[in-house]
Amino acid sequence: MAAYVVKRIIAAIVTIILISTITFFLMYLVPGGPFLAEKSPSAQTMAALEKKYGLDKPLHIQYFNYMKNLIKGDLGLSMKLRGRSVNDIISTGFPVSARVGGVAVLVAVVLGVTMGSLAALYRGKWLDNLIMFIATLGIAVPGFVVASTLMYYFGVVLNILPTFGLSSPRHYVLPVIALAFYPTAYISRLTRSSMLDVLGQDYMNTARAKGLSQFKSLFKHALRNAILPVITYLGPLLAYILTGSFVVEKIFTIPGLGSQFISSITDRDYPLIMGTTIFLASLIIIMNVVVDLVYKIVDPRIQLK
Repeated sequence: MAAYVVKRIIAAIVTIILISTITFFLMYLVPGGPFLAEKSPSAQTMAALEKKYGLDKPLHIQYFNYMKNLIKGDLGLSMKLRGRSVNDIISTGFPVSARVGGVAVLVAVVLGVTMGSLAALYRGKWLDNLIMFIATLGIAVPGFVVASTLMYYFGVVLNILPTFGLSSPRHYVLPVIALAFYPTAYISRLTRSSMLDVLGQDYMNTARAKGLSQFKSLFKHALRNAILPVITYLGPLLAYILTGSFVVEKIFTIPGLGSQFISSITDRDYPLIMGTTIFLASLIIIMNVVVDLVYKIVDPRIQLK
């Protein structure tokens, strides 16, 4: 396993370098710049700003300077949030997104696995039809529609839940539901499909023939094998949700990393674009490695090569 982990780490470093390189050059191909506004600055001001951030140098020199600083862990200074480094912005925004996203992932996994298992157990019955209807709805309806609907009914019509900020546990309810709705639906369908395949195996028929109850055979024996597709999905899901959905963060005014990510793109804040992209890519790679290791724990028969 140690050789496998070392191999994945080397592959991760190469992947991050490729992502950084592609993002860097594509970013500079986009029309516009970080210092263009409705009232354009003077030529002297533009020259001073470009010199301060190193934009006056040839593109390949800028790239090598950035990669040299990246190796040191320095992601540079934000061009729009003056006086703040990208490292500071990420370290401030990520914990906020992680708190909301962590709860959302937990809710999605628990509800999704439970709903999918029950749907498989009662296949073709009203409970299965109800769960699949909810799952289909969750996959079909966009996240911003879910968030806006929750805000309108629970925040405006019923006025029972707050709709902005994260100053109390009650403030987490609506953002967590909005973030967890789609992954809950997707996990439900994954679990149901995988569970139906497992329930038809010979060892499950043997377990039921020996008098093992349905719920015990389902959650003790079948779920262990049926959970693998869900674990596969958890890698990118964790990375996506933990960095925050910018739509949900914008709607509920959450000062997380997701909102910073989309703002950096619209503002052409090159260092912040690079920093958030590299951070997200690194998180996805780490989560995928963790998922592979969890595979081995859940099913010892799997060989990591």
